[in-house]
Parts: sequence; structure tokens; C-alpha cells
Amino acid sequence: MPLTETWNKSSYSNGTGGDCVETRATGQGAAVRDTQNRDLGKLDFSAEEWAALQSCLRAG
Repeated sequence: MPLTETWNKSSYSNGTGGDCVETRATGQGAAVRDTQNRDLGKLDFSAEEWAALQSCLRAG
């Protein structure tokens, strides 16, 4: 995931108030935040943690 200042909204976001997250690349991995509660902060993941999370999500 290339480093970026831009937050990317989940492709599952439908614009009707569903459960949505945003992600962005950091120098160490990735950050995740709640689209509807951006002011509550973010979760930071190392590159290894991010890869493991994605692998688990893909596996279902």
C-alpha cells in the first residue's frame, strides 16, 4: 500500500448510513477510521498486522 495522505472509503459504503470505514497508507503500514466518527481517531496497523488482517478478511 503506497504512502498517501488521502483516506479511501470502503467499497462497501453505500451512502445510506451503513457501517463504513476509511483506510490510508502510513509510513509503517495502514490506518483505519470510522467514516461517520472521524473525530474519534484511528487505528494504526504495522505492515505485518495489516497484511494479516487482510488475509483473514479474504479467508472469511
